Amino acid sequence: MIPGSGIRLWKAPAKTFPGSGKCGLLSGMGESVSSDRYTPRQRTQYRQLLAEDLEIFDRHLQRSDFDDHGSIGLELELNLIDSDMQPARLNREVLAGLDEEFQSEIGSFNVEMNHPPLSVQGDGLKRLEAGLVSRLNQVRASAATQGAGVAMIGTLPTITPEFLGDGLWMTQENRYNALNNAVMESRGELVHIDIADREHVVQDFADISPESTCTSIQLHLQLAPNRFADAWNASQAIAGVQAALSANSPLFLGRRVWHESRIPVFQQSIDTRTPELVTQGVRPRVWFGERWITSVFDLFEENVRYFSPLIAESRALSGTPMMRGRSPALHYLNLHNGTVWRWNRPIYAPGEQRSHLRLENRLLPAGPTPTDIVADAAFYYGLVKYLAEQNRPVWSRLTFADAEKNFLSGARSGLFARMTWPTLGQVNVADLVCDHLLPQAREGLERLEVDSDLIDLYLGIIDARARSRQNGATWQLRTLGRVEAPGSTPGSAGRAEALATMLRLYLANQATGDPVHTWDVP
Repeated sequence: MIPGSGIRLWKAPAKTFPGSGKCGLLSGMGESVSSDRYTPRQRTQYRQLLAEDLEIFDRHLQRSDFDDHGSIGLELELNLIDSDMQPARLNREVLAGLDEEFQSEIGSFNVEMNHPPLSVQGDGLKRLEAGLVSRLNQVRASAATQGAGVAMIGTLPTITPEFLGDGLWMTQENRYNALNNAVMESRGELVHIDIADREHVVQDFADISPESTCTSIQLHLQLAPNRFADAWNASQAIAGVQAALSANSPLFLGRRVWHESRIPVFQQSIDTRTPELVTQGVRPRVWFGERWITSVFDLFEENVRYFSPLIAESRALSGTPMMRGRSPALHYLNLHNGTVWRWNRPIYAPGEQRSHLRLENRLLPAGPTPTDIVADAAFYYGLVKYLAEQNRPVWSRLTFADAEKNFLSGARSGLFARMTWPTLGQVNVADLVCDHLLPQAREGLERLEVDSDLIDLYLGIIDARARSRQNGATWQLRTLGRVEAPGSTPGSAGRAEALATMLRLYLANQATGDPVHTWDVP
């Protein structure tokens, strides 16, 4: 344990976190779900057992020891594409050639990889990058046997309403069908997507298919219970900065919208509320939150208080034991937690000896390169470490409402966003990063005993990205502007051809491994 750090560092075993995998959309669901619909009796019983699980969790937090290794981990969602740069519904075939570190996602054109946990100490970041490269090569090799390619990008720019309107977009597993049915039955209406910026997307869907377009990276940080609240608050405070720095989803259904359009698409695609419920102030299931917390229990308690269960799968039918070793499995609480999509989500994982808690940072898009991803991770882990240990933390001086406004501003405008920050007032996000947050992230990484040359390397990438104002989103928009024929409009053959050309150039640059701020705009 580093003196005064509160975060232990260890050499983690080469396996995934207990309870990880398949948690991009349905965290804690396990390997299978028995049904795609549930009766009123099942739902009533589930609600009762969920309340009991919450009480068990409260007692467990107060009376039990938790793992305190401070290990890190990562999940990455990927798109499969054909030779025409269109989505390829081949995830089952591709996964057949891969091991258990790779899983399905809700989209039949998506796969997910899980990187084993490791320590950030020493050369941990370099090992993380090497692990990402190795696993990406495995996916690419398996996809190639099916005549497909792999695109690591926040939103596949070539995806069309027609593709999403075909029921074959979904991976045919009960857990995905159950989620789709639950959302649609709760909503009672078509899914309505409405996003506007430079261009406007207005489209209705008969199911939650737009969610499948949102591919992300999810950074994990294991924390002791007494350290969780500070790390979560710090993560919420910097969410807007993260979204702005790493935006890589500026095109949805072929239209120029938010720099990180995954944020509104994800929220709108699995929103269970009708417009009247929105007007009444009912909370969305894709949720930034509404307050700073004092304990991890606050988040699970809010989940139970504010959100009705979507997937009423019993513990017995799911095959989940009551206990895992000495830890309560908390099937009902974990399953419910997996259907409340916080951008910074708490994860409880039972263990044979001791349970552990993780913070899952879910707001970053996939790509552009492994180097960019690890630079994002270095910035996040270093900055959370620094901010969580301030004597007067940033969340005591930044209102939660301003933190949420920063998040939406970063998602909409990327590296051109302006944000509110204590002592600075309104500031350009690039200046905030370069002049204020990067030195803090550096100090945090130093406290975590990360090798100095790796701190220089990865934070240098963040600095150059901010100064150049070129992340994945701005590169895509600038390149599309260069390759598109004059007069092309959304939905036209010219726009479709330009999108495919831009994606080919993106993948060619991605294959070099060079960070996105160095990519040339043709």
